[in-house]
Amino acid sequence: MSFFISEAWAQQAPAAAQQPDLISGLLPFALLFVVFYFLLIRPQQKRVKEHKKMVEAVGKGDEIATSGGLVGKVTAAGENFLEVEVAENVRVKVQRQLVASVLPKGSIKSL
Repeated sequence: MSFFISEAWAQQAPAAAQQPDLISGLLPFALLFVVFYFLLIRPQQKRVKEHKKMVEAVGKGDEIATSGGLVGKVTAAGENFLEVEVAENVRVKVQRQLVASVLPKGSIKSL
């Protein structure tokens, strides 16, 4: 019958296994967090900080492009909203946070 089923032989019990210490168990996770911080989190925080600074600096007379694709000249600036002239006598209000970039002076006339 041993032809179909192998016989189970008793084996010697292994020596007391050492438990890995806490530091070596958490080291890979710590290294992974450091990599994520320097490659993902830190650059994103830097971009957010720069965008916030740019949005706060937008004032009357600046030419802007919004994240929705509108390009125009700021005619009035409030705390949360900007009034943007997109064509002659056509003004729209946009939220400050939707400003994607501030264009160099004279950019709109070249369009």
